[in-house]
Amino acid sequence: MKAISIGLLGLGTVGSGVVQIIKNHQDKLMHQVGCPVVIKKILVQDVQKPRPVEIDPGLLTNNADEILFDKEINVVIEVMGGVQDTKDYLITALRQGKHVVTANKDLMALHGSELLTVASEHGCDLFYEASVAGGIPILRGLVDGLASDRVTQMMGIVNGTTNFILTKMSNDGCSYEEVLKEAQQLGFAEADPTSDVEGLDAARKMTILATLGFSMHIDLEDVKVQGISKVTDEDIRYGKQLGYTLKLIGYAHREGEKVEVSVAPTFLSDNHPLASVQNEYNAVYVYGEAVGETMFYGPGAGSLPTATAIVSDLVAVIKNLRLGVNGKSAVTPQYPKQLKDDCEKYSKYFLRIHVQDEVGVFADITSIFAKHGVSFEKILQLPIKKHETSEIVLVTHHASLTNYDQILQELNDLTAVKEIKSAYRVVRKSL
Repeated sequence: MKAISIGLLGLGTVGSGVVQIIKNHQDKLMHQVGCPVVIKKILVQDVQKPRPVEIDPGLLTNNADEILFDKEINVVIEVMGGVQDTKDYLITALRQGKHVVTANKDLMALHGSELLTVASEHGCDLFYEASVAGGIPILRGLVDGLASDRVTQMMGIVNGTTNFILTKMSNDGCSYEEVLKEAQQLGFAEADPTSDVEGLDAARKMTILATLGFSMHIDLEDVKVQGISKVTDEDIRYGKQLGYTLKLIGYAHREGEKVEVSVAPTFLSDNHPLASVQNEYNAVYVYGEAVGETMFYGPGAGSLPTATAIVSDLVAVIKNLRLGVNGKSAVTPQYPKQLKDDCEKYSKYFLRIHVQDEVGVFADITSIFAKHGVSFEKILQLPIKKHETSEIVLVTHHASLTNYDQILQELNDLTAVKEIKSAYRVVRKSL
């Protein structure tokens, strides 16, 4: 076969990794696909800017049309980020008969269905393994490795920034603000960390995972999201006392034909496999009816790990080219979207409450839980020095989200309750 020509949109951290792998692993790629793989053109904003990789200046352009309308370019790899302009570029590429590989989680979470439809209509492949967990092959694991199974639950640490922050808070006893500043200095957090710390990045990834894992079109607005910016070192310390580790967890559960998808800080029992995932690493825990429990673990970001997933998708595209089956791999969702109501979502909960230190207060609190049929699994009650206040820490048994929300409202209305300091979901070892 003649060489396969690549058009690369973007030459930042990940784009540089793609260039390195294609250049340094050419013998491996030749063995895999039976032909040379060459980068013909790279779209950048500034062709004069110094690059972290050695690159022929003649390959650089700031005109996307030189890639999108070049008939010799077979595959477009998108690593530039952004949504609307990027979507327009990729739709143009697909309509020109070019196959597309992207690492763009924002784009795929918001417009993945439309892009996959355009790809199918034009007989093109559109692969996006790197959009969810960097170098971890979770999408291929779901689509191919578990193709014969029925996935019912997925839990994931899918954001390295928040996992780094919570790990440091847990190990070093530092405050959220201190660790966030350190994460920014080390390059693990952006100058504006909102997307990461408020759970938006993880929500986009869970949208993609749930759509593929449940074969049901899930929209970003279907994901209930809570971030970590209000987590305190006291929360983590109390969790440790009770045998829990705090992680930002993306959770997707199918029961019957209905699903729920959420992202929230979650206390995991210390013996849960996800509790041991440290620092910037990612992991996705999957339960299938036939296979049981599986876990995918590895680096969730970074130049070379993410580029590895991208080039693996590129290899899949080229193999499909050789077999003449491009555009055949996308499978439309099997099931219509059905979301659980709040009364159908069950979990255990951790609550930390500041109350007036006086007779009868605890009885008033327990009566609210009892009224809604919710019992306690664990209880701590501690006086707060120099104040006429007590701190009560509770872990409930399973309660519906409807009952839980009603309990929170009634606790806030109780005169003796000064403040609900924190409230988190709790997951034990078993999914």
